[in-house]
Amino acid sequence: MDDQLYDRVALIGLGLIASSMFWAIKRAGVADEVVGYARSQETRDTAREIGLCDEVCDTLAEAVEGADLVVLCVPVGAMGAVAEEIAPHLDPGATVTDVGSVKKAVIEAVGPHIPDGVHFVPAHPLAGTEQSGPRSGFAELFDNRWTLLVPAEGSDSVAVERLRNFWEALGAHVEEMDADHHDLVLAVTSHTPHLIAYTMVGVADDLRRVTDSEVIKYSAAGFRDFTRIAASDPTMWRDVFLTNKDATLEILGRFTEELFALQRAIRKGDGDHLHAYFTRTRAIRRGIIEAGQDTDAPNFGRTPKPKG
Repeated sequence: MDDQLYDRVALIGLGLIASSMFWAIKRAGVADEVVGYARSQETRDTAREIGLCDEVCDTLAEAVEGADLVVLCVPVGAMGAVAEEIAPHLDPGATVTDVGSVKKAVIEAVGPHIPDGVHFVPAHPLAGTEQSGPRSGFAELFDNRWTLLVPAEGSDSVAVERLRNFWEALGAHVEEMDADHHDLVLAVTSHTPHLIAYTMVGVADDLRRVTDSEVIKYSAAGFRDFTRIAASDPTMWRDVFLTNKDATLEILGRFTEELFALQRAIRKGDGDHLHAYFTRTRAIRRGIIEAGQDTDAPNFGRTPKPKG
C-alpha cells in the first residue's frame, strides 16, 4: 500500500481520540494493522463489538509487541505508569507518542521509561468533543484541526517527519512547538476556558434563587455552551489542571484581573470601556472563523432537532 506509514499501530486507551484515530487511519490507509488496549474489560468488549481496531488485546505487553507506532491515549496522570509497563516490550526503532493536552508533565513522566533505540515524539491533537468512550469516535474528528508535535531536543528527524506525515494523513494541520510554550498556549485556549465553564455551571447550581428546572428550561446559548464544555471527561480534566498547574494559574490570574476591570466598568457605568472591550474580543472571534476553526452559522452551527 503506497500510503502506508506504519506496519502496526498500537492504541493504548480506547476513548474518543483513540477511536477517532482508528477510523481516520482506516480511511487514510496509513497502517497495515491497528491494535488496541483498554484497562477496562467493558471497554475492550465494546470495542470488539463495534469493530474498533483490527485486534483488541487483553494486556499492554501484547498490544505493543511488534508495533512500530505506540500511541498513549490515556489520561495524563496515567501515562508514566503505562510507559513503565510497556517499556520492556517495545521494539527497537519503534516510535512512542501520546495525545495528552499537557506536554511538559508527560515528557517528564514518560521520557525516563523510553528505552534506547525507541523514539519518543510527544504530540497533541487539538480536537475533541464532550463525548467520551469507544463509541464516540469518528474519522473526521481531526479534519482541518491542528496537531502539535513537541519533539525533544535531539529527536530523530525521520521519526518526527514520519509522525507528521501520519497526522497530516489523518486530516490534521501539523506544527512543532516546545513543551513550555505549548502548555501556556493550551492554558489560554483550552484549560482555563474549561475551568471557567465548570465554575459557571457550578455557580448556577449554587444559585438556589434560580431553580434547577429554570436553569435547564431557559438555558440560552451562552449558558448552554458552558454546560456542553463542562460535560467533558472529569478524570482527564482533573489530570490536566494538576499537571499544567503553573500555566493555568498564570492565565487564571490574568483572567481575574480582566474580570475585576469589567466589574469596575459595570459598577461605574463605563459604557465606553465595555464597548471597546467587547469590540476587541469580537474581532478575535472573527479571526477564529476566518482561520477555519469554527463556523459562523447561527446557533454555533447546530442543527435543530426535528419536531415530533
